[in-house]
Formats: sequence, C-alpha cells, structure tokens
Amino acid sequence: MDSRSTHGRDKNASRETAPWDTPATRRESLHEDREFEHVKLKQTGRHHRSGDHRPSARKIAVILAVFGLIAVLGIGGVAALRLSSNLDSSPLNLSDGSSSVGDGPLDILVMGSDTRTGSGNSEYGDEEDATGRTDVMMLVHVTENRDAVTVVSFPRDLLVDIPKCTDPETGEVFPAHRDMINSAVENGGPGCTVATVNEMAGVDIDHFMLADFNAVKELSSTVGGVQVCVNRPVDDPKSGLKLPAGISSVEGDQALAFLRSRAAFGDGGDESRIRSQQSFLASLTRKIQGDGTLNNLPQLYQIAEVMTQNLHVDEGLTSLPTLVGIGGTFAGIDLGRIAFVTVPSVPNPENPNRLILDEKPAERLFDTLQEDRAVTDAAPSASASGSAPEAGQETGPAQQDDAAAEPTEAPATTDAAPAETAAPAAPTTAPEATATEDSADEWMPQVQPSLVPLTVANRSGDPDRGEEIRDLLAEAGYAQAETSRTGTALAGTQIFYNPSWATAADDLAALLGVPDSQLVADYEMQGLRVSIGQDFTSGDKLDLSGALPDELQGQTAEQFTCQD
Repeated sequence: MDSRSTHGRDKNASRETAPWDTPATRRESLHEDREFEHVKLKQTGRHHRSGDHRPSARKIAVILAVFGLIAVLGIGGVAALRLSSNLDSSPLNLSDGSSSVGDGPLDILVMGSDTRTGSGNSEYGDEEDATGRTDVMMLVHVTENRDAVTVVSFPRDLLVDIPKCTDPETGEVFPAHRDMINSAVENGGPGCTVATVNEMAGVDIDHFMLADFNAVKELSSTVGGVQVCVNRPVDDPKSGLKLPAGISSVEGDQALAFLRSRAAFGDGGDESRIRSQQSFLASLTRKIQGDGTLNNLPQLYQIAEVMTQNLHVDEGLTSLPTLVGIGGTFAGIDLGRIAFVTVPSVPNPENPNRLILDEKPAERLFDTLQEDRAVTDAAPSASASGSAPEAGQETGPAQQDDAAAEPTEAPATTDAAPAETAAPAAPTTAPEATATEDSADEWMPQVQPSLVPLTVANRSGDPDRGEEIRDLLAEAGYAQAETSRTGTALAGTQIFYNPSWATAADDLAALLGVPDSQLVADYEMQGLRVSIGQDFTSGDKLDLSGALPDELQGQTAEQFTCQD
C-alpha cells in the first residue's frame, strides 16, 4: 500500500536529530526500584532509527500514550514544568520544525519491546529469551478538531512489507523485504517500525512513546485499581494472572499480568490479548473520567508524577505547551468517540500461524485515518458498541443478585467456574414475527417470548424505569416478565442468561438495543435477567452514543467487555 498523507501538513521534509543515551531513574515502585535500560536512538533522513540498545518496555505502553499526559491538565505552570523535566527524551524534529501540538491531526506510535534487559525487567523472563522485537505496536490518531481518538493495534504476527532501512549507527543497509511487523525494529531500530507503519497506513507519525514495566504497575495503583472482567476463573502461571470469574479490580503486578497474559484469553493468540488490552484501556479511561480525577489536583499531580517518571518520549513531547495541549485534548473527548480497534487481518494461507492484512477493510480503516475521520462515524450496529459500567457494575458469572435478594454494591466473585445446573429447556421453533408499536424495524424473535423466564432488575436510578421496561416486554409478548427489587445504580445495562437460552437472549438484546458485549452467559441463571442501567434513558430502547463498523474488531471507551 502506497504511503499517503492527507493531513494538510508538509511532513516530507527531512528530519535530523542527534544521538542520545540517557538512563531514566524512577521513584520507588510497588516492590523495588527500577530504571530504564540505556537506550540509543538516532535519526537520519525521514525515519527514526535506533542503535544497539533497545528500550525495556512491553505489552502495555499504549496506556501511557493515550491517557498518561492528561495528568498535566489543570496543573500550575511551575508544577507542570517540573513534571516535563522528569521525561527522558530523544529528538524528533517535525517537518515544520515545531515541537508543539499543531492544528492538524496528531499521530503517535507506541512501541513496546519484549527485551528483558535493563534493571528489574528480568523478573518477567530470562534475558536470553527476549528477542528485542516490538511486541506492541499501536497507532494513536487524534483528529484535527480534537473530537475523536482512534487507537489501532497491529498484531505482532502480521506479515507486512518492511521498507529499505539503514542503521544510523553502523550504516548497514537492510533491503526491503516481507516479514512479521515486530521484526522491523531489527532493521536499524525503531525508526524502521515507524517507516513500516507510515507506508502501510499512509500516515506520517508525529511522536513516539516508550515505557517500562513499572508504568502500568504504578499507574494502576495510583488510580486505585482498574476494573476488568473474565467469564471464567483464570490461573495463568506464565503471566502470573489469577482472577475469579466476574469483575475484579487489578493493580500493580496483577494489572501488568492482565495485559501480558496470552494463554488466559480466547484462543491464546495475540488478537485475544489485544482485546483484553483494549478492554483494560477502556476501563482505565472511564476510571479517570468518571471518578472526577481530572478535577482532583492532588491525585492528578500524583498521576502525572508517576507517568512522567516512567516515560521515554521524543523531544517534541517534553515541552510544556505540548504536554498541556495533548492533556487537554484527551480530557475533553467523549468516551463514545475514543475507539480501540485492531487492524483487520486474516490467517496467511501459506502459514496459518501468521496473519496478513484483510486488504479491503484494512484499506477502509487507513482511508479513515488519512481523511481524518473518526471510525465511530461509520454506520454502527448494536453489537459493535456498548455501555460502560463503573464501580458496582454487575459483570460476569456468579455476580448477579437473586431476584428476591437485596443487591450489593460490589457483587462477590467466586474462584470456581459456575457449575452447570438444570434450566428450563428453551423452545427451538421460531414463532410468528412480533413487533412493538415504537419499533422502527420489525422485530422477529426466534424464541416464543411467552415461554421465556425473564426478570427485570431496575438498577437505573429511576424508580419508574423497571415498570416501564416490564410493560414494554409484556407488550412484546414476554408474559413471564417480572421485576425484582431495585438495587444500587449501575452505569450499564446487561443481560444475563443461561446458555440454553442463548437464542432468547439474542432476541431480547435486539428488542432493547443491548449490544452483544453486554450479554453475559451464566449456567446458574434460570432463564434470563435484564439489569437496567443508567444508560437506559427512556422506557423504550437503549440509546448508544458511539459504535464501530461491523468489520472492525474492538470497542469504544464507553463500552464494557468481559474476556472469555
């Protein structure tokens, strides 16, 4: 795919920088002091290159790229200047010679290396096991009018065309070839990865960020933990992740383990790990925006201190105007317009262990970035977006309250997977089409609504919402629909269902507009239960503010997901 740029800026001028070799000293971490590995980065010509030493960062660097710098927002000039002085940097001259955030779109490439060298990082594996490849590559695109963010993840097993690159230290020329995207860094340094993504996506990258293991550990602890959800208990000895089924708040080592774990989720592949990382980032974003963090100056300063002491950035990101500019950008964007997506890919026919671009949808995604549009502006589907639960949100198996029991603010989790229990057998024959008066489209359930055991739990905070939804369901044919006690208000609506009633759950979700990500399987359920959250603003249908196209895998920051 040809390199293209429609940013309206002259990004083709040469960029020249000086080499650097700066160790970054950190404040005491959760368990011990750590520091960045000595890193050498230089640049010749257009693309950024590295020397022999590579950064000690890994799976989690994107957290710092997207959200870390919001911490400078609202901080006084002297304090912010001190924070900016914490940052280690290497020069990266933009084509216009400016080191501040301009008026055009902003593109930041975040890379995390799998190297274990450097102080403290051998804790996560032997140094000889590491290749120094970039196991995390995420392109963060911020629109020119600063009203949307798209974070594009690239699977490390993706086969791409790597352009000709020259090592700035040795002068060795690496010819253009095709290989896994995470190997590009071995062709002269990170600048070759930048060049690869530039040419593949048709953009020109403005900045880069690097982080070490301590960043995610300390940030997650500083914000008081990040909520994650798994549909079954997890015990992954490779990453150290151990979680009960349902919702948990992770911080420190467990937060890092959640982001590093590959075997714990899905098919154990990199795409499954990317989905868990996206879910974590969405939850972190909601945490920072929803807890009033941006209005809490002491905590804001603490976050900024943690972030800036665990970041290595390009020279342009060390300036106070740039920090404040980017901070203000992310702080003001609606959650429904912060999207995390994975570049569309398919298995390589010649080697199913490798991926190749799914050309048509990938090209449409890249066109969206080049044209400076938000991916959420595309025609949405209900299954592609969702709501954002916060503290107290019902999530995952073994966390629902009984219809007759008083709900608790923080549902308990169990360490054992829910056992299969007998549930009413779901009908397999499709009934005649049914529709409510207010439905814009004809609703055609596959399971006769009158046969579905259904409970409505009103957790919206509106005392009348439960009865409104029950009346709506009764009108649609759900003769068994009944309400349970009102409990603590929840941010997002969810449908819990016994797997034997999966089709009926899909029917109910279609009627109410609940996205697939908000459907939670639970063998202990006897039929279905819909927990109405604060996002259900009317007695008719869930109103979603942001959504992704069907062809893109990912989620928005407002969406909550459970990992399988």
